[in-house]
Amino acid sequence: MRKSHIGSGDADHICIRGHDLADDLLDKHDFVDVLCLAILGHFPDRRLRRMINNALVASIDHGLTPSALATRLTLHGAPESLQGAVAAGLLGAGTRFLGSAEASAHFLRTALDGVERPEALSDAELGAHAHAVVARCRAQGQKIPGLGHPIHVHADPRTERALRIAREDGYFGVHCRFALQLAAALAHALGRPMPLNAAGCKGAVLLDLGLTPEFGKGLALIGRVAGLVAHAIEERSRPLGQDLWNMASAASQAGEE
Repeated sequence: MRKSHIGSGDADHICIRGHDLADDLLDKHDFVDVLCLAILGHFPDRRLRRMINNALVASIDHGLTPSALATRLTLHGAPESLQGAVAAGLLGAGTRFLGSAEASAHFLRTALDGVERPEALSDAELGAHAHAVVARCRAQGQKIPGLGHPIHVHADPRTERALRIAREDGYFGVHCRFALQLAAALAHALGRPMPLNAAGCKGAVLLDLGLTPEFGKGLALIGRVAGLVAHAIEERSRPLGQDLWNMASAASQAGEE
C-alpha cells in the first residue's frame, strides 16, 4: 500500500513532510510556514510568506455572502453541527464566489498559451495581444473573469494594494502586466471603466508566484474557513437564521397568492 508523502504518525511521532510536529514545527514555525510545507513541500521564503499571508487575510470575510448565509442557515437547522455549517458555506465556492481568482488565473494562463516568451514582451506588445483577446472573447460572447466591479467602478483599492506589494517583493510579472492590459483593452472596447478587480489581481499574482490556480482557490477556502467559523459562533449568540427563514417563507407565501 502506497503512503502519503504529506504526513505520517505512530505511537511516538507525528510528522509533516519529514518534520517532527512536536520537535521541529511547534513554536518554531507559524501557520503559513506549515501550510506551505504541507501543500508545496517546502517552507516559504519571506516574500512568499508575505504574499500567502495577505491572500489568507483578504479571503476571511466579505459580509453576508452566500457562503455566510449557507453556514448560518445550516447551523439554524442543525445547531449541533459546526462542521456541517462550515462545510455548507464552502460548498458554494465557485466562479462567482471564492473561486473567481482561480477562474481568472486559468483565463490568464490560457490567454498567454502559445505566445513565445511573453515575459519578454513590452507593455505595448502585451497590450496588442490583450486587444486581440478581448475582441475574440466579445465575438464569442465569452466573459473575461477578473475585470470590472459593481461598486469600485474606477479602481479596486484591494487591487492597488496587492499590486504594490507584488512590486515590492518582485512578483509583479508578466501575468500582472497582462491583466492590467486586459482591463485597459476591455475598457476601450466597452467605452467605460473595467478595472482589474481583486479576484483578477489574485489570479495574476498567483501565477507570477509560480503557483497553480488550484492552490489559489485552496488559499481562498482556507482563509474563508476562519470567517465562516466566526459567522457560526456569532449565529449562536446573535442569530440571523430564523429571520432569514421567516423572510424566505414570507416571500414564498406571497408568490403563491
